[in-house]
Amino acid sequence: QVQLVESGGSSVQAGGSLRLSCRASVRTLSSMYMAWFRQASGNGREFVAGIRRNDGATDYAEFVKGRFTISRVSDTVYLQMNNLKPEDTAVYYCNAAVKAGGVWRANPALAGGWGQGTQVTVSS
Repeated sequence: QVQLVESGGSSVQAGGSLRLSCRASVRTLSSMYMAWFRQASGNGREFVAGIRRNDGATDYAEFVKGRFTISRVSDTVYLQMNNLKPEDTAVYYCNAAVKAGGVWRANPALAGGWGQGTQVTVSS
């Protein structure tokens, strides 16, 4: 059973904001890192933002820096998305992650796989 539940996706116009939520199990949150990933139609899944458990340090993909903010409160990981662009349209997923050599990769084993994701659609 997958222990992740993403929510908060919606359809918005360019320039708008959304806040995504990811509720995860204790086991999943034991990961040193948690991250958000996204997958646009026809593309592979890509890293968006990550957060380190012990000190809250964050990291972002270049294409969201200055617009998105990842945070964690208790058993929920959030992604605040501002100034959304049409190219942000995708299904957004959170998961446990690993970071090595500056590269982020998902570690879905802790959560038992991937959640259902949450759809974000940005219109111009």
